[in-house]
Amino acid sequence: MTSGNLTDTEQAVLDEIEEQDVDFLRLQFTDILGTVKNVSVPARQAEKAFTEGIYFDGSSIEGFVRIQESDMRLKPDPDTFAVLPWRQKEESAAARMICDVYDTSTGDPFEGDPRRVLKNALERADEMGYKVNAAPEPEFFLFEEDDDGRATTMTNDAGGYFDLAPKDLASDVRRDIIYGLEEMGFEVEASHHEVAEGQHEINFTYDDALSTADNVGTFRTVVRAIAAQHDLHATFMPKPIPRINGSGMHTHLSLFTADGENAFHDEDDEFNLSEEAHAFTAGILEHAPAITAIANPTVNSYKRLVPGYEAPVYVAWSDRNRSALIRKPAA
Repeated sequence: MTSGNLTDTEQAVLDEIEEQDVDFLRLQFTDILGTVKNVSVPARQAEKAFTEGIYFDGSSIEGFVRIQESDMRLKPDPDTFAVLPWRQKEESAAARMICDVYDTSTGDPFEGDPRRVLKNALERADEMGYKVNAAPEPEFFLFEEDDDGRATTMTNDAGGYFDLAPKDLASDVRRDIIYGLEEMGFEVEASHHEVAEGQHEINFTYDDALSTADNVGTFRTVVRAIAAQHDLHATFMPKPIPRINGSGMHTHLSLFTADGENAFHDEDDEFNLSEEAHAFTAGILEHAPAITAIANPTVNSYKRLVPGYEAPVYVAWSDRNRSALIRKPAA
């Protein structure tokens, strides 16, 4: 596959598609709720996707446009190409790319695309001389499936925080998830059983904020696919079971200067925080109501935000208290 209209990175993707015997591409993006959406196209459509984009109905996507403005276009980011790791050896491969959304009426990036919103913020940070890094700690539950393959509310085990077998029955599941993540380019740091029964956490290393946001969507996709291979249902629902801990996603945020210095650190400050760190914290606290509307978009989200379960129920910052919205790490 060769074309003079492609960038070097796009051409490299076409070559990789041929080398890896990829038959289908999943072109992915997220809606306003953070749900991963995708359209599958034959791999032979890859060049068209790069040069023209793939059209879709934006009015059917949560938080995008109205019915009279429905036509939108996906353009894949070639830097996000990855072969999906759960095919059988005798099968042709499928791969995915994460897309940017474009407004067909203007040809410009769609300002309501969550990925575009983040890109705009990162561009402003770059203009100020900063690079934003992020590292998430996504939590999830594993539930048993019934005989028809439907999810139940029965957790896969009764383990607790940092438990091991025989209480923790999902160590093999987490291992296979890690293998899948590593095949897709993740650097996994650790995995463990979480506080609630059937609850688990897998941590991966920090990256620039855009790559991390892309990786979170990929993480959820891999977790669900591998769990299904073990006849389990994985959910990132905030509070699937009352009276036990819910699932969150603690996110470590850091700001670095163009010289690679930690812009949040000041050894002369009582909390070792710079003026930038205090201002950054104040901004999040000031905009907490608006952030909450996006970060906690469902009724179930607020069932998690109750005292007693290590959920952030106070619009405050602390160096220790896990019920505060923002926590300064110990190191």
